[in-house]
Amino acid sequence: MQIFWDTIVTRQDLIIERTMEHLYISFLAILIATCISLPLGIYISRKKKVAEFYIGITAVLQTIPSLALFGFLVPILGIGIKTALVALIIYALLPILRNTYTGLTGVDEGIMEAGEGMGMTKSQILWKIQLPLALPFLMAGIRTATVLTVGVATLATFVGAGGLGDVIWRGLQSWNNSLVLAGAIPVAFMALFFDYILKMIEKKVTPKGIKS
Repeated sequence: MQIFWDTIVTRQDLIIERTMEHLYISFLAILIATCISLPLGIYISRKKKVAEFYIGITAVLQTIPSLALFGFLVPILGIGIKTALVALIIYALLPILRNTYTGLTGVDEGIMEAGEGMGMTKSQILWKIQLPLALPFLMAGIRTATVLTVGVATLATFVGAGGLGDVIWRGLQSWNNSLVLAGAIPVAFMALFFDYILKMIEKKVTPKGIKS
């Protein structure tokens, strides 16, 4: 344990710098993936004939081994943050898209018909009925994608994008388990922290009627 703490103290500048890089890459990837998946999920919930096509594409991309995906993108995008971001966005799409579609299509038809009977437009039904009722599914998808992205982001080091994977890789190369832990533990805490924050946001924005 003492060796581990000594490693933290002597490498604190490196660990802090790589943690900031990891946070930036992960947060940006999740933000972009959410901005893509939510509108697309809303669209395919209304065009169910094409739903399996779009979900199938993201599912196929999800099956590509993460390190291989990074390798495929390097000849196209080169090395750096751009390549890491594209790979992480691809991995984050499926959980958010599938949960958005499942949540929206799972809303009781009778509730939506009642909204139509009250004179609501399709847009009003979406924002006032479907999205609030589907919110737990949406947030579950985002939380799953976040934990996945934070973990996969460790591979960003192999394309020159930095992150805590750099600390882990240095530890592996030098057979320094303390340095490996110094990179791995912050990743785990970061994933748990993001998940907790999103859980709190979910509680705040979920209507009281749905909570009960």
